[in-house]
Amino acid sequence: MYVVPPPQRSDPGSIGGGLGDLRVYQAWKGSNIFLFQGRFIFGPDVRSLGLTILLIVAPVSIFCVFVARKLMDDFSHHLGNSIMVVAVVFTVYDLLLLLLTSGRDPGIIPRNAHPPEPESFDGSVDVGAGQTPQLRLPRIKEVEVNGITVKIKYCDTCMLYRPPRCSHCSICNNCVERFDHHCPWVGQCIGLRNYRFFFMFVFSTTLLCIYVFAFCWVYIRRIMASEETTIWRAMIKTPASIVLIVYTFIAMWFVGGLTAFHLYLISTNQTTYENFRYRYDRRANPYNKGVVDNFKEIFCSSIPSSKNNFREKVPREPVLPTRPGGFMSPNMGKAVDDIEMGRKTVWGDIGAGTDHCEGQLISDRVNVKEGELGDLSPDIRSTVDDTGDRSGIHPRRSSWGRKSGRWEMSPEVLALAARVGEPNRVGGGSSSNNLITESRLT
Repeated sequence: MYVVPPPQRSDPGSIGGGLGDLRVYQAWKGSNIFLFQGRFIFGPDVRSLGLTILLIVAPVSIFCVFVARKLMDDFSHHLGNSIMVVAVVFTVYDLLLLLLTSGRDPGIIPRNAHPPEPESFDGSVDVGAGQTPQLRLPRIKEVEVNGITVKIKYCDTCMLYRPPRCSHCSICNNCVERFDHHCPWVGQCIGLRNYRFFFMFVFSTTLLCIYVFAFCWVYIRRIMASEETTIWRAMIKTPASIVLIVYTFIAMWFVGGLTAFHLYLISTNQTTYENFRYRYDRRANPYNKGVVDNFKEIFCSSIPSSKNNFREKVPREPVLPTRPGGFMSPNMGKAVDDIEMGRKTVWGDIGAGTDHCEGQLISDRVNVKEGELGDLSPDIRSTVDDTGDRSGIHPRRSSWGRKSGRWEMSPEVLALAARVGEPNRVGGGSSSNNLITESRLT
């Protein structure tokens, strides 16, 4: 597999170097958002991170003000203070895990500057004399993982073959190693380099909910014991505790259920994407090493370093001319709705090509004489045919008809030639008149 090496820093005197250099995060082609000059990388939906922080900080603040502060007076000095300290420290730890999950590279694979080298020439493609053969990359390749054949796909956006367990995130527009899912609550993809912190964040959030839920009930029980009243009257005396009990109970179903689901995924060495797409319950999982080794892989293995240095300087990309022939993408020539952020060919694109052909009517110097149809430019022929087909007008026999031993141009072509020649009339030129006159030869 051909992989483009990272661009080297240019010398100040070289072309594209010096003041023209950019940093990687400034020339980034994904949809990510960078903060602090590329030190933090977030997904395009980073605003949802503010809502997540609010959902954590707001209930803990209410707990500290209306519950923990009252419990500090009911318990002994050190025990009462510890209730407040644990809540604050647990919240800070939870927010730190959230930042490590959402603000770091999840395992993005750098894009190639150009497609990989094709392995072989597709002999089924007809190549004319003097033309460069078009090489087509296979859409899918097969690799072997632990004795099991796994298919890997070619990514048209990143121009590379995705490694096993890699997928292209349509939201961040990047290929991510060991792609699990894109989490809107943290505003980032969950992949190889941040899955551990994501699970720890979800798990710690579950524990924080349990902590607040439990001490709210402790406070209610203290009110019942001190005032010798019923549970309902005690609950009325502390409405903040009732709100927190309901809130944390609902939250525990979400984050607790998510924690249990990811414990199952870790024990079987699956990702969320693989679990929903491949269903390893029905076939062999090539990545399953056993429960113990699977947990060791997630929590005890070292996190690989990022393949991207977002603060590295890179030269500005030059605009390269398009070469005819050569490489052909696996999806080139296919009418598909969306292949890696692609789109269909629309009539506007075809119209643009038609206008380009119309502009060559004058430069081709067409001399339409009897027996000289072979001298016509192919661009004019295609333009005439396309115009006739699109307008729904079917001229006699063809756009260039033969009648009574002479060549005639159809009215559509004459109108087209006259329209092209209008700009020359302003400059005093007569090329359009000559074109029409020469086309009416007998």
